[in-house]
Amino acid sequence: QVLLVESGGGLVQAGGSLRLSCAASGRTFSSYAMEWFRQAPGKEREFVAAINWSGVNTYYTGSVKGRFTISRDNAKNMVYLQMNSLKPEDTAVYYCATAARSDYVSSWDGMNYWGKGTLVTVSS
Repeated sequence: QVLLVESGGGLVQAGGSLRLSCAASGRTFSSYAMEWFRQAPGKEREFVAAINWSGVNTYYTGSVKGRFTISRDNAKNMVYLQMNSLKPEDTAVYYCATAARSDYVSSWDGMNYWGKGTLVTVSS
């Protein structure tokens, strides 16, 4: 069982930055790839970023590449999403998730564990 708790969301102006955090429970955290998804009002949940178990490999959806950075600290059971140059279209609830495997899946239907999400609102 993996419990995920996101934090760090809030209201920010376009062009600003936010850092999301995801705290994970369980001794197997360091064995799992971790992923971020988001869901905007009226839209489907979409993949944002992923990081493999070691943190060496990362993967991003095209719309955030170059602006967002995913990282992890296995000693602290934490995963982060640094979001820079935010745009109004980044407004969404952001979710931390894992498929409980070493490599990322980048598909919401492949996830086995989800956090409850944290709301990011970017004003224009």
